[in-house]
Amino acid sequence: MKTIEQIAAELQGYDPQALSAERVNQFLAHLVDAVTATETVGVFEALGRVLAQDLISPISVPPHDNSAMDGFGFHSSQLQPGQPLSLRVVGTAFAGKAWQGTVAAGECLKIMTGAIMPPELDTVVPLEFVKAQDDRVDVPPGVVSAGDNRRLLGEDLMAGQPALRRGQTLGPAALGLIASLGLPGVAVYRRVKVAYFSTGDEILSLGEPLREGAVYDSNRYTVFGLLTRMGVEVIDMGVIKDEPAALEAAFRQAAREADAIITSGGVSMGEADHTKAMMKQLGDVAFWRIAMRPGRPMAVGRITENSKSAILFGLPGNPVAVMVTFLAFVRPALQRLMGCQACEPVLLKAHSAEALRKKPGRTEYQRGVVSRGADGSLQVCTTGNQGSGVLRSMVEANGLIVLHHAQGNVAAGDEVDVMMFDGVI
Repeated sequence: MKTIEQIAAELQGYDPQALSAERVNQFLAHLVDAVTATETVGVFEALGRVLAQDLISPISVPPHDNSAMDGFGFHSSQLQPGQPLSLRVVGTAFAGKAWQGTVAAGECLKIMTGAIMPPELDTVVPLEFVKAQDDRVDVPPGVVSAGDNRRLLGEDLMAGQPALRRGQTLGPAALGLIASLGLPGVAVYRRVKVAYFSTGDEILSLGEPLREGAVYDSNRYTVFGLLTRMGVEVIDMGVIKDEPAALEAAFRQAAREADAIITSGGVSMGEADHTKAMMKQLGDVAFWRIAMRPGRPMAVGRITENSKSAILFGLPGNPVAVMVTFLAFVRPALQRLMGCQACEPVLLKAHSAEALRKKPGRTEYQRGVVSRGADGSLQVCTTGNQGSGVLRSMVEANGLIVLHHAQGNVAAGDEVDVMMFDGVI
């Protein structure tokens, strides 16, 4: 396991006093390794879990050629360009069992969706395209081509081929795919455990009376929501007072019980509290000043207890800064810890509806509202006040406008990158 100093030495241009957002994610990619323990869960329990090994299809899907339509099946060799086709119906094939019989030239088979295609047929004309009378159907010219409306054996999945790849997060479509293979369970990585607590004597838990200079803890609930959406096991440790003994006990407990620890507050420059000192005392921790807005101060490292280490994320105290640093850094790192192969957030392009002031040399994450413009293109405007304590703006926004490190001012109409919230927060 590499130390913080070793990882920093491997990153050229590493400056902990002015670390770019890109450098932070590079650092975390070196620091965080995926969990290795796996378990087998049923299909209903697999939603949101991460696949622990390639899933090889035991069968072909579909297991035979079948009709994609209700219609009439025949062989395409009878089609003549520009000419109608008249065929005699010799029977009906239903889904769920093979039709017994043969279909000769000049004949067709009425066939239902999903029914097995006899080997002598390769094309299906939909019911609505033909004229049927008694035991004959007339197929007008040009309504069907050779091979139309036939699903081929294994065109979805072929037996012996990978159906899903290790590291995929299993969504609703993946559950259906697993079930279509007849598999009752699947191997996934165990759930990652994340312990979280807020720090500070000024932080109040819900139910406590409000007092001068104190604020109710919102970070605990937003982080709980973010973690729950990721499908991790959350260990809520509440609010820890700014006392060395209490902080030490909390960090030690978290390191014993969790794979990762998240704190909010106590990492700013010049803080008159004990959180930073306790982090350093108990682990291998780096404190950064990230070239970003909001969320400049952050601590990252490991806390060790009884030879067991947990990844540490010390986030700032302001509510918006907590959420932004979580989305920009913590979420991708936790996805890597969970075994996910794809960890980088997908950014969309949208036209800025307003001019945005931006200094090169830092990454800015501005709260934005993305909508569809009159011309059909995506547009984004800010929520107004971008203060890191304005939590209301995160409720109003549906994404973050990402203004990159080297980027300068943005003119109205310019394209910008947007990290959407849907499905994330």
